[in-house]
Amino acid sequence: MKTLLAAYSGVLKGTGASVLSALQDLPSPPWPCKSKMKKHLQCFSVLQWVISFLALGMAATVLLVYMFCTDCWLIAAMYTAWLILDWNTPKQGGRRSSWVRNWTVWTYFRDYFPVRLIKTHNLLPSRNYIFGYHPHGIFCFGAFCNFGTEATGFSKKFPGIKPSLATLAGNFRLPVLRDYLMSGGICPVNKNSIDYLLTCSGTGNAVVIVVGGAAESLECAPGKNSVTLKNRKGFVRLALQKGSDLVPMYSFGENDAYKQVIFEEGSWWRLIQRRLQKIVGFAPCVFHGCGLFSGDTWGIVPYCKPITTVVGEPITVPKVEDPPPDMVDQYHAMYIQSLQCLFDKYKTRFGLKESDVLEIQ
Repeated sequence: MKTLLAAYSGVLKGTGASVLSALQDLPSPPWPCKSKMKKHLQCFSVLQWVISFLALGMAATVLLVYMFCTDCWLIAAMYTAWLILDWNTPKQGGRRSSWVRNWTVWTYFRDYFPVRLIKTHNLLPSRNYIFGYHPHGIFCFGAFCNFGTEATGFSKKFPGIKPSLATLAGNFRLPVLRDYLMSGGICPVNKNSIDYLLTCSGTGNAVVIVVGGAAESLECAPGKNSVTLKNRKGFVRLALQKGSDLVPMYSFGENDAYKQVIFEEGSWWRLIQRRLQKIVGFAPCVFHGCGLFSGDTWGIVPYCKPITTVVGEPITVPKVEDPPPDMVDQYHAMYIQSLQCLFDKYKTRFGLKESDVLEIQ
């Protein structure tokens, strides 16, 4: 108060120097630090995606049912009618939005970990591709950031190639969530959807399949490099049927985003996980990250661990409408070898030791 009175008296006396000196003595407002604000924005950008993936679909479904019991029933009826008419859109290329893929929120998402995309070879826009993403992790943060958004510059690094990240078809049966996913170029991981992208959309399409799926997510843990691949040959058969080149990828750090309780095979908890995996298509994992405002507490916010996705060399695949089993086995073996070489070549560059090995189950 004395400082303000001094400044006021300086104005009355016409002494500008007194005013300036008095203003300089005023305490600074308690604005938050710029770096802290940026970190909070990064944290919220990741949290909104986690919550959206876990709860948006169910919350929208409950809200839609509730609206039928209120005066807003007409809005709910109109949306339901449109939902029925639009039901097959996810299986027919979806509804990609360049505007949504370039949201600023995804740059904060990228910088939180951070997520990086490494290109090792050029891809020809005159071909179609099936990308194999490894490992699954809990939420596939690297896959979503690299291929569901433009935060890491996929379109600039691979001009003429349009990525479509494939995820559980059940997500596209939930209102609002289905539209949110489609806007990022995400599609159902089923035969009809992938067939459409690889046969009815010309060339330059890349379908990204998380090959290990839910089974692989049950095995992920920080520092563990294990992929479920030995008996996963369906994507190779599909590549041969469509004449689409196979591209292996490995995402270093994907398993470090969360800590998971891994139950022993044969235990009751593991049996429950396996049964639910068969029924609903995904495995409920028991995991934790850090708290929203403190890394020392538990929460659902992932840990700030770098995630680096390395896109390997494409494997040229011929088009064979009905590939024999030995041909599928041949290209499957080539794919495993290529993935193994990719891991061994880049592991020390991205935080692993020379002695670390890739377990292929």
